[in-house]
Amino acid sequence: MIDYETYCRIKQCHEQGLKISQIATTLSLDQRTVNAWVQEGAYHPRKKALRPSKLDPYKPKIVQSLEKYAYTSEQIFRQIKEDGYDGGISILKDYMHKIRPKRTPAYLTLSFAPGECAQVDWGHYGSVQVGSTVRKLSFFVMVLSYSRMMYVEFTVSQTMEHFLGCHVNAFNFFGAVPEKVMVDNLKSAVIRRMVGQAPVLNAKYLDFANHYGFTIKACGVAKGNEKGRVENAVGYVKTSFLGGLDMPSFSAVNPGARQWMDQVANVRVHGTTRKLLRAGLSS
Repeated sequence: MIDYETYCRIKQCHEQGLKISQIATTLSLDQRTVNAWVQEGAYHPRKKALRPSKLDPYKPKIVQSLEKYAYTSEQIFRQIKEDGYDGGISILKDYMHKIRPKRTPAYLTLSFAPGECAQVDWGHYGSVQVGSTVRKLSFFVMVLSYSRMMYVEFTVSQTMEHFLGCHVNAFNFFGAVPEKVMVDNLKSAVIRRMVGQAPVLNAKYLDFANHYGFTIKACGVAKGNEKGRVENAVGYVKTSFLGGLDMPSFSAVNPGARQWMDQVANVRVHGTTRKLLRAGLSS
């Protein structure tokens, strides 16, 4: 009997065009085992005489949900709680780790002091109805580098006015202005950047920074990983908030995002300090 991870690998190899014998060799399995599971439309684990878990009745739904969207454990936890699950999230995370192993980070983690730095970036996510038209949906993200608290604001444009306006709204949300703001090579922030030379900053953004009292920190060329916290945050917004979300119109997006920030995104536990993110409003 194989486990679910092996079943997924068999299916993936088969979809890539590998023959039964090739799959068997690659995964060190018997050809008859591979052939039998290739014919199966879904994974059917062997029933084991183990102590039942509160999560067991919800596992089929969890698998189906993960096959449809890249849901996080928090999203799945909220879904199954609505269906009556009264267990903890730790057992859910363990199960999801088994069927969807976590990727190892590719870069070293940079350290920041409280209040030292915030990171900003734009994200994109399809289109949305705005009145009688359809517009491309963008979202601005600012993350406090120490506490990981985040601010998200959706727009249908990435003009300088929107960029600066989102900064102001983020500062008001946090109740403070960081010492520096780290950006990638955004046109709104960096006019030109060449290896070995100081970046040429957008004059309007520089005036804005001087007015609010923060320093602009541009990432090195091809080193977007330096602002990995906001890169991760953009992905988190897409999976935790936008993944599977039905957006009837643009007017409903930002109120929903604010509720998500208050109830989900900013009430997580910091992986390093082990403190709730809400505790780092001025960090």
